[in-house]
Amino acid sequence: MKIDVKKCAALLKEQDNILILTHAHPDGDTLGCGFGLCRALLKAGKKARVINSDEIPSKYCYLYGDLPKYDFAEDYIVAVDVATENLLGDLSQVYAGKIDLCIDHHGTNTEYAKYLLLEERASVCELMYDVIRELGVEIDARIADCLFTGISTDTGCFRYASVTPATMRIAAELMEKGADNAYINRLMFETKTKTYARLERLVLEGMEFFCGERVAVICVTQKMYAQTGSNEQETEPLAPMTRQIEGVEIGITLREKPDGTCKASIRTFESVNAARLAKFFGGGGHPQAAACRFDCGIDQAKKMIVEKCGELLK
Repeated sequence: MKIDVKKCAALLKEQDNILILTHAHPDGDTLGCGFGLCRALLKAGKKARVINSDEIPSKYCYLYGDLPKYDFAEDYIVAVDVATENLLGDLSQVYAGKIDLCIDHHGTNTEYAKYLLLEERASVCELMYDVIRELGVEIDARIADCLFTGISTDTGCFRYASVTPATMRIAAELMEKGADNAYINRLMFETKTKTYARLERLVLEGMEFFCGERVAVICVTQKMYAQTGSNEQETEPLAPMTRQIEGVEIGITLREKPDGTCKASIRTFESVNAARLAKFFGGGGHPQAAACRFDCGIDQAKKMIVEKCGELLK
């Protein structure tokens, strides 16, 4: 059932022992949402915790490092920034069909939760700002850092077409509440580990072009992680790079998982709907940024997705 911000806040006020699920291969928006909501619920006197199927990249430790570690039997399950249950990764095996509330901004959301708060905002953190205010919780500097992180990362530091005047106003209000925008943006967009720098160089050397060079594909393999000392948690900045090549309309980043399967991150311009492309393979997302998973190796996945790109670009 679709609900509004007021109903969402009312549901959360009625609950305690709240478990918050974030999507696999976590980014700034799902983590900012999850930990921002967790902090707000704790301030409201409730028990809450955030979990993820994958290791959280160390650069996000400022979002949660000081939080208490509650161990409780969850009474209420909330998913944030999760368009489909399979995007929960391994958590879907435990929580599929059991999610009470989903807070999301993806138009491709499959409405798997009992209640769905869905608004196509620039980021879910932008929507979470309204939810927390409706809860009656005062946004402090820690919550502001969480929400600002999600807004900044999901808008490419406010560069994407999804940014609206409301996005900028909320970001400014979060700064007024104490969000350390300079630190967050430097950490998210200007700081690279040496292992990531080695991986980036290796990946870009192997970039391939298809469909009259309108499609760019980069592949990240387990062998590359071993060669560079990097890992999947460091690969988030790679996906936007595929769209930066002149003449490229579809950028695809394929990441190999330890079990030999892979995930595709898709970035496009307005000429191609990324969410539509992802949906062919059971994924989803936004018109210009989407993702999907493949139960096969990178070579086969690349062949399938490039073939579908060719159909969409005709």
